[in-house]
Amino acid sequence: MKRISSIIVITSLLFTSACGDTPGQRAVSGGAIGAGAGAVGGALLGGSVVGGALIGGAAGAATGALTDKHQIDLDR
Repeated sequence: MKRISSIIVITSLLFTSACGDTPGQRAVSGGAIGAGAGAVGGALLGGSVVGGALIGGAAGAATGALTDKHQIDLDR
């Protein structure tokens, strides 16, 4: 149960991780939120907090850099 809830939290944070107008801004905000989510996920799953933060930060930064504003705002 703990694993499922942490996966849901991490997934929802990744969907909101890229906030900003430019790819650079989205990469920075995505990396920060992803690192936080990864650290929490690592702690909940009994893994490395630092490793989770590094992986989450990289995933969040990539998500932010590779998306555009309309994809994040769901075309609103």
